[in-house]
Amino acid sequence: LGVLLLLYCSDCNCFSNCVLVSQILTANDLTLILASHTAATGRLLVGFRKWYYNAAGFNKIGLLRDDTIHEDGDVKEALRRLPEKVYNDRMFRLKRALDLSMKQAVLPKEQWTQYEEDVHYLEPYLEEVIRERKEVEEWSKK
Repeated sequence: LGVLLLLYCSDCNCFSNCVLVSQILTANDLTLILASHTAATGRLLVGFRKWYYNAAGFNKIGLLRDDTIHEDGDVKEALRRLPEKVYNDRMFRLKRALDLSMKQAVLPKEQWTQYEEDVHYLEPYLEEVIRERKEVEEWSKK
């Protein structure tokens, strides 16, 4: 008879599937079980991210994730710092999306933005702007 073992994964704070053990597990065996659980959890998270990306709908009108960020002061400054080609590409995507929205239409499926193709083009500029703003705030406190 085997022993039913429920393993707790501290990486994702969940319990893994029950493992039927017919012998005493060594530390190496437990490491292999936990490693396979972590890999499965990673694949599950990627699958969920892809599903959510498609469910959000912005990819169906050709937008990238960074195209949907609310434009506050930091984002406007980051947009100002974008290279001209990247900025023009963004404006094309936004105008096309607005046109499709007015027509209540979506792009053909082969033109949808794929999860793997989504580039976070604005993120580095936005991080730099936020870092600079916080630095100025720190200096003004002194």
